Amino acid sequence: MSPELISILVLAVVFVIATTRSINMGALAFAAAFGVGTLIADLDADGIFAGFPGDLFVVLVGVTYLFAIARSNGTTDWLVHASIRLVRGRVALIPWVMFAITGALTAIGAVSPAAVAIVAPIALSFAARYGISPLLMGAMVVHGAQAGGFSPISIYGSIVNGIVEREKLPGNEVSLFLASLVVNLVIAAVVFVVCGGLGLWRQGSVTTGAGDTPQGRGELRDQPQTGGTKQTTDPGSTLTRPAPTPTDLAATHLTPARVATLTSLVALVIAVLAFDLDAGLTAITLAVLLSTAWPEDSRKAVGEIAWPTVLLICGVLTYVGVLDEMGTITWAGEGVGGIGVPLLAAVLLCYIGALVSAFASSVGIMGALIPLAVPFLTQGEIGAVGMVAALAVSATVVDVSPFSTNGALVLAAAPDVDRERFFRQLMVYGGIVVAAVPAVVWLVLVVPGWG
Repeated sequence: MSPELISILVLAVVFVIATTRSINMGALAFAAAFGVGTLIADLDADGIFAGFPGDLFVVLVGVTYLFAIARSNGTTDWLVHASIRLVRGRVALIPWVMFAITGALTAIGAVSPAAVAIVAPIALSFAARYGISPLLMGAMVVHGAQAGGFSPISIYGSIVNGIVEREKLPGNEVSLFLASLVVNLVIAAVVFVVCGGLGLWRQGSVTTGAGDTPQGRGELRDQPQTGGTKQTTDPGSTLTRPAPTPTDLAATHLTPARVATLTSLVALVIAVLAFDLDAGLTAITLAVLLSTAWPEDSRKAVGEIAWPTVLLICGVLTYVGVLDEMGTITWAGEGVGGIGVPLLAAVLLCYIGALVSAFASSVGIMGALIPLAVPFLTQGEIGAVGMVAALAVSATVVDVSPFSTNGALVLAAAPDVDRERFFRQLMVYGGIVVAAVPAVVWLVLVVPGWG
């Protein structure tokens, strides 16, 4: 068996173990890099660490650090409440509000599971109270997270653009972002119609309390308060809720720390897009300034940096670096290109990315697939920009699967549902996405030869 084939089989074993044993794939990849690099490729420590993505490490740490501060000082809570007030409580628009919120959070640097973890409990609670399909609401949250997931300052966007730059491929950050945004927006619209979203317009709008958490259906009226509990009723509903707490009231107000955080997020976008500054270094600088001004709000932020994601992507890309040193990347790319039909090879790569990602890490599969496709792309018969976008979308749009982190978060967050039935719904929906989307993005992004 050739060393190149052994190294690819080891990568497959890493994916399987990470999926079945709940071990961080990055840690496994570091161990695999050490074993394969030392025993098979005859590399020393310097050769193994040559593939460590120091630039992406800074981006991941800096952006998630800044977002952790935004979450700690209540900026993300304020954004949620402000968005609901913006649509004046219209029930039919609430799924789209959740779509937009998760998209905005991932676009400004939240890790996709973190954004889903924040929004999903709120969104699924709305679904339970207003009779909205939990599948509809869960899909809107996950697809919203992926819609914003490839902005130039997002985690996914930074990772893919960093890989493209490292591999010296033609890249277009805006095209990548728009591809994911449009695909997920179209899917969300289809799900909205199929899962009864149009019928939600008949429910009208609701008014909310100080905490902006709607209760019941229709126009709500606050009844006189007795015994410390405010009764909220509407025709046909007997729901009650506690009186707004100081925390609920505080969530609706802008504080100096929140204003500064919002300003920092805008400044990060401008710095990256207008002045081409490094997203990671800029984010860390802004986070340090916020921490210095409001240390009490930022004390726990360092611990909330997405360290598992940092470990995952750094480990996988370090192993990919070992594969590159061994010549496996070139060997595999020539094998894919040897199929003889470039478009067939391209669609197979998209389906591999979608299928593996439905059960494993989207970040991990992107970090492995794009470098493996480099020799195939350098032949010039397939546009690199379109192919990279197709691979990225195929590997992330399937995160609605209940076996993925985002799908599992949605399943766990749904109150008052038959969980087994909801699991089956998510599994069937995820299967439909895996079967249909890679072919569609291949047809739209790859066949025309973009890039």
